Amino acid sequence: MNSNTPKAPWLSSYENVPHHLEYPDISMFELIEKNAVQGCYLHEKAYDFMGKNITYLEFIEDVNICAKALKAIGIKKDDVVTICMPNTPQAVTMFYALNVVGAVSNMVHPLSAEGEIENYINGSGSVAVLTMDMFYGKFDAIKDRIPQVKTIICASIKEALPTVKKQVFKITKGRKIAKIPKRPGLIRYSDFMEKGREYKGEYRYNKKGDEVAVILYSGGTTGTTKGILLTNMNFNALAMQTAAAGDCIIPGHIMLSIMPIFHGFGLGVTIHTGLANGCTCVLVPQFSVDTYAEILKKYRPNYIAGVPTLFEALLRSKKMKDLDLSCLEGVFSGGDSLSAELKKKVDAFLKDHNASVQIREGFGTTECVTASCLTPKNFYKEGSIGIPFPDTYYKIVEPGTDKEVPYGQDGEICISGPTVMKGYMNNPVETADTLRTHSDGRVWVHTGDLGMMDEEGFVYYKQRINRMIISSGYSIYPSQLENIIDNHPMVLMSTCIGVPDPYKIQKVKAFIVLKPGVKETAKVKADIKKHCEKNIAKYAMPYEFEYRDSLPQTLVGKVAYTVLEKEELEKISAEKAGKKQEKQEN
Repeated sequence: MNSNTPKAPWLSSYENVPHHLEYPDISMFELIEKNAVQGCYLHEKAYDFMGKNITYLEFIEDVNICAKALKAIGIKKDDVVTICMPNTPQAVTMFYALNVVGAVSNMVHPLSAEGEIENYINGSGSVAVLTMDMFYGKFDAIKDRIPQVKTIICASIKEALPTVKKQVFKITKGRKIAKIPKRPGLIRYSDFMEKGREYKGEYRYNKKGDEVAVILYSGGTTGTTKGILLTNMNFNALAMQTAAAGDCIIPGHIMLSIMPIFHGFGLGVTIHTGLANGCTCVLVPQFSVDTYAEILKKYRPNYIAGVPTLFEALLRSKKMKDLDLSCLEGVFSGGDSLSAELKKKVDAFLKDHNASVQIREGFGTTECVTASCLTPKNFYKEGSIGIPFPDTYYKIVEPGTDKEVPYGQDGEICISGPTVMKGYMNNPVETADTLRTHSDGRVWVHTGDLGMMDEEGFVYYKQRINRMIISSGYSIYPSQLENIIDNHPMVLMSTCIGVPDPYKIQKVKAFIVLKPGVKETAKVKADIKKHCEKNIAKYAMPYEFEYRDSLPQTLVGKVAYTVLEKEELEKISAEKAGKKQEKQEN
């Protein structure tokens, strides 16, 4: 071993997991093609969407047609195209078609507010957009502020459905979707694909591993949303590492792709890892507790990956009562902390429903696509997020330095390996602050997460060093919400905190001080709430607005949000105690 190779005490805990892997210097789509041919599963199902499915051979053909269509509308190498979609065949096909022509996919949450979408498009320099007809109104509202976008491709759920379901959709949900106008630069997805069938020129550009292929969004380590530049190697390494560390992924088996495509976990694990390893990805466009049981019964997936909220839904749904989960071969939780209590409940639920596996917790950051650490298949330490993937190294350092702390001591979690991002888009200062070359010559991601490692290499996540709210697996940054609220003409100042929630883990609460002379009327409250709904994504929207005459402050004049957090915790404790007392008296 090279003297500069980091310590890796976790290797002794590997079972059926190789210490190292060989990563091909090819694009994401090339890896899928190569593995499908070499693995002889071209005629296996690549994905299923609400009962409609296609084989890997058909999927590869669709991607190539879509790639030709991209060339037909003028998309070239390194152009950025925004994909603002849920998990649908069009979104997956477009993602890989952009990879084929050497362009970059800019992945955006379709429930983002208009202003957020505008920033994502202009910040990335996107020249085209793929979105759904139901979200088109947002793009129409900002069309004059995104002049570099020459083409908007508009898809529909209906066109991806089986014939019978198309008719049902048309007379139910489809009736509520506004008709798409005819205007220059706007093209329906079906017409766009027809251009691909007619295109006769060259269209493939096979990007190498270290070339940027994807932009995902995260708060990075400082709480400000940033575009994260990820390469083909990042995604391909993740797909290979996840399969190796998971020690259960088999071609032809079924992956439930319920995590969204614009999320690193959804795109990297439930889609790219699945397709690169020959699985059938069941694409779920929208998560619903009511339909969760039906999906599990219909498809009997072998692999489920999701945030703790998704698994909590397993326990809440009455429709899960007689569910047989003996089909499960891997259950993975990530995107947020899985409490020891929830793990015990989920494990008991899985056992009661004939599953032979336990839930396995992973950990990672979008700066490394997603997971880079996972609890072993047959061994669990309470409170631990597991051990690093092959070729990925973790170490704990004193915050703000590269000085490694002893085993058992808290510090900042740092990660190094082949999934480490290229950098932050248009942000060299933050990139330099997050990606640091240590004395061992390796580049390490300083995650901004507080954690600890024991002597066997098991990692324990504690909390964010910097302030952040995690709700249903999404990273929410209070400073961004406060900027939006403070921008209202009647608001003097505001602060937002995360309040514990049994379902979402945390939910957002906003505290507001109105400007002098402004009265706290119902009309004022409604106007501020409307302002927030227009500018804040639904998943980040405060569940409650509390109006105060003033907010607690620190000695240097900053809002003491920790005081507010403490007040909310005391309020929750008091409510629980009151309910307990009432129950005892009755």
